[in-house]
Amino acid sequence: MSLNNFQANEGSSFPKRRVGRGIGSGMGKTATRGTKGQKARRQIHPNFEGGQSPIHRRLPMKKGFRNINHKEYAIVNLDDLETLFEAGQEVTPEVLIKSGIISGVKDGVKVLAFGELTKKLTVHAHKFSKAAAEAIAAKGGEAVTL
Repeated sequence: MSLNNFQANEGSSFPKRRVGRGIGSGMGKTATRGTKGQKARRQIHPNFEGGQSPIHRRLPMKKGFRNINHKEYAIVNLDDLETLFEAGQEVTPEVLIKSGIISGVKDGVKVLAFGELTKKLTVHAHKFSKAAAEAIAAKGGEAVTL
């Protein structure tokens, strides 16, 4: 078996359609374009939308779409809380900004379960991942949703 022995499967390829070559060809006269109209007279771009503003001009130009209801949270991980706060301390968004973990609140503060927590902390945030809330509760702390 070598490359020069390959053949197309039976019935998978067809001879090229030669349009506009006389009535005997079965595709003569109007050359399969029908009669009259813009499409019969000249080739139209397949994306042409009849004068309506085309889709490629209606869509945003770069980097896709942005949901207008999208919320962006300032992310805080458990290992950040572990390194910067003492046991029994109360952690609020204001304290997090002062400590430099986050630069601003954005649409809220979300606590994620990256790293381990070994201290009892009371954490006030707008959102908690399920694993983060469980990890805080497991050490006797409290996850307070604002």
